[in-house]
Amino acid sequence: MSITRRRALLGAAMSITLLATGCSSSDEGTDGTAAPTSVSEADIKAALDAGGTINVWAWDTTITKVAADFQTKYPKVKVNLTNAGTGNDQYTALQNAITAGTGVPDVAQIEYYALPQFALAKSVVDLNTYGAAALNGTFTPGTWNAVHAGDKIYGFPIDSGPMALFYNKEVFDKHQIAVPTTWEEYAAAAEKLHTADPKAYITSDSGDAGFTTSLIWQAGGKPYQVNGTDVTVNFASDPGAQKFAAQWQKLIDKKLLSPVPGWTDEWYKGLGDGTIATLVTGAWMPSNLEKGAAPANGKWRVAPMPQWEAGGKATAENGGSSLAIPEKGASKTLAYAFLKYAAVDEGAQTRIDDGAFPATTKHLAAPEFQNKEFPYFGGQKVNEVLAASAGQVVTGWSYLPFQVYANSIYGDTVGKAYIGQGSLTDGLKAWQDASVKYGTEQGFTVK
Repeated sequence: MSITRRRALLGAAMSITLLATGCSSSDEGTDGTAAPTSVSEADIKAALDAGGTINVWAWDTTITKVAADFQTKYPKVKVNLTNAGTGNDQYTALQNAITAGTGVPDVAQIEYYALPQFALAKSVVDLNTYGAAALNGTFTPGTWNAVHAGDKIYGFPIDSGPMALFYNKEVFDKHQIAVPTTWEEYAAAAEKLHTADPKAYITSDSGDAGFTTSLIWQAGGKPYQVNGTDVTVNFASDPGAQKFAAQWQKLIDKKLLSPVPGWTDEWYKGLGDGTIATLVTGAWMPSNLEKGAAPANGKWRVAPMPQWEAGGKATAENGGSSLAIPEKGASKTLAYAFLKYAAVDEGAQTRIDDGAFPATTKHLAAPEFQNKEFPYFGGQKVNEVLAASAGQVVTGWSYLPFQVYANSIYGDTVGKAYIGQGSLTDGLKAWQDASVKYGTEQGFTVK
């Protein structure tokens, strides 16, 4: 399951005129009946006993077995599971259905960075109606924060992407490179490796919005501040953004980053043959390496994410998804029952068994999860490292309520620095300016 891959495949922007259309949506169902203000567990049980049909849009393949098991447990409920596209493709289809008022699913998979866009538009249901606040503490702080807007809860986390350093131990041993614990050490390792073997690179990076914001997040940056429709976008003077730009620019200037685009055949080949020696990415990565870089079986290991300050223990999220209930869906109570089953109850373990990285504290702490040995990683108990990272995510991060659009213009702004057209500092300022311009055009108060 590759969440970053879906980010990397973002195409044209999904434009949602939030203030003109989305925020005017009513609290009524598609049949014109008023939506309930409170739904009890008894109401949910009654809905399951009565049965019905729910339409679920999700690209995550682990949802397939969850849907089948849910129908087995509740035989009067039929789940129609549809892959309406990944990332931006699905969001565009979902917004088109919402605008048209027809064909809206009852459940939709929405990544954390995109959820605010639908939440502000009131296109998804506040799950407090169903008592979701009682689940506080069920999920890791980073993922629980990601589905909140103030006190409102707009989705249930189904996975997470706390970051770690994935590295090829065989390559490191061959060139006597110590596992870096800071970003300064990481840069030194990059230079040592590429000098010893000009065909080898510490990592590949041709510019990725999610990776950039994650490193800024880890550095304590808060370039996005959101209070309803009041938005601040500030890369120019944000300390975290400045740390990232200064450090990563060194790698670009010295040509120490492989230009091979992520998630391509060439990229997987590099991961398999050792010419791409590390990835700093989300905890969902192990199964991707196992399946995509099979020739490196037994050679890779996992270590904590390099730090901006020696001795630090800060991480960030990279990727992750929620399940949300569209406001115009027809079967909200059944939809909530499915959400809880998939994210909290039996379905959560089903997804973990199929390779998903959990967002639930119970599953992260389970001995059978943490003690699992990974043959691909030389028998290492990888989940011990990844679970620790999940508890060290820096708090206070926000995404824009138009992050989907912002990410889509990353290549035309920050991305230029990777091909020698200006610096990262210049690119971040251009990204800031373009985001401010777009937000203002959409009716936000942006500074």
